[in-house]
Amino acid sequence: MRLSARLLAASALALTLVAAPAAAQDAATIARAATIRDAALNENIALDYVTQLTTRFGARPAGSKAEQDASAWAADYMRAQGFQNVRIEEFPLVGWERGEESAAIVGARPQRLAVVALGHSPGTNGPIEAEVVRFDSLEALNAAPAGSLAGKIAFIDAGQMVRMQDGAGYGPLTRIRGAGPGAAAAKGAVAFIMRSVGSDEHRMPHTGTTRYIDGVVPLPGFALAAPDADTVSRLIGMGETVRLRLSSTAHTYETVSQNVIGDIVGRSRPNEIIVLGSHMDSWDLGTGAIDDGAGGAITLAAAKAIAESGRRPARTVRVVLYGSEEVDQPNNTGNGGGAYLRGIGAAADQHIIAGESDFGADRVYALRLPPGAQTSDFARAAAQVLYPIGVLSSAEPELYGGADVGPLAGVGVPMFGLSQDGTRYFDLHHTADDTLDKIDPEQMSQNVAAWAALVWLIADSDVDFRSMRPAAD
Repeated sequence: MRLSARLLAASALALTLVAAPAAAQDAATIARAATIRDAALNENIALDYVTQLTTRFGARPAGSKAEQDASAWAADYMRAQGFQNVRIEEFPLVGWERGEESAAIVGARPQRLAVVALGHSPGTNGPIEAEVVRFDSLEALNAAPAGSLAGKIAFIDAGQMVRMQDGAGYGPLTRIRGAGPGAAAAKGAVAFIMRSVGSDEHRMPHTGTTRYIDGVVPLPGFALAAPDADTVSRLIGMGETVRLRLSSTAHTYETVSQNVIGDIVGRSRPNEIIVLGSHMDSWDLGTGAIDDGAGGAITLAAAKAIAESGRRPARTVRVVLYGSEEVDQPNNTGNGGGAYLRGIGAAADQHIIAGESDFGADRVYALRLPPGAQTSDFARAAAQVLYPIGVLSSAEPELYGGADVGPLAGVGVPMFGLSQDGTRYFDLHHTADDTLDKIDPEQMSQNVAAWAALVWLIADSDVDFRSMRPAAD
């Protein structure tokens, strides 16, 4: 097998970093990081947290009573684990409730289809029955003549998502979910359907949010399970006229979501803050175990491991369980990351770095540091500590973080990334199969160990990632 140039560069960098001395990082700090790593591998609270969360509260749609109750419970859980300054930060939200939904082919070839409504899509106000027009891309739908879909259902089948370790196959298809309903409405369609965005071939469709346009989602949108999308595409390919009957009672309502925040307060520089992020809300089909109960479990357990190491770090380690990560909003302000940024104001300058765990619970395989840090003394120390648990240093910088910590990145806070193996993540993502039994406790503990060791190295040092940034061109 031939290695890609990117993989060769990353592997060479990792070997260089492990071999080189980590002179600028205090030897005692490195040794303690290794001790924290090994202790977290052997015992941590991650499985306990995610088990209680998913069992007690199940699915936690943004703004729902389940999300609110889970957040109050998580705040108490943090306090019981010794976190300080624990608080709940509320913000207004437009919530969405799925109701009942169905889809079926009608006419000469009647059959039921496995379907879910896209998040924040309006209901159908009674059944919609119309002919389907198929497109193989969003671009093809956008190129359709104005008015050509009047009274019809637009269907995009762009093919199966490409399975990738880093999840790179997701982006090209999720843009269809966001923009598809608006594009269909612009051509006169009465509804929009698409192949659900997932790497599996199960008859279990994937939901996910669609996008508001000028304060509204313009028409009902649905995702078909992969085998059902295949059926509709094959029938159209055989020259059949396909008519669907679609029904949804989905609706929106005014509510609130919230961020849950807790600190391990720094010993000597408490105003220098490291943010560990994940999100509390989930979709309503499963119980949100991998998306993103696992992320909260990993970050909480990592911070707890640091607190239990026998010495508080110099800097403050802050865990934020963000609300409302999954859904779009009419005014684009509903995300918990945006609410957090508005809440801290000018204190964003005191945030040293942030990272996000929102890709399930399978093993971490790569570390990405902020721009300019890849060949630093800190990077050498991190490689020395993480290489023994199978984490290689990447030559690629972490720029954006993720949906929750992304607003911090937007105001200049450096980001780090601990890349997880996402090979099977999009088999489960946003489906009814996102449940606790899909978590491998051993792999989740490896995540906790990686997070705890890395964050300790940052928190008990004076490393300044902002100063390492390359000069602007």
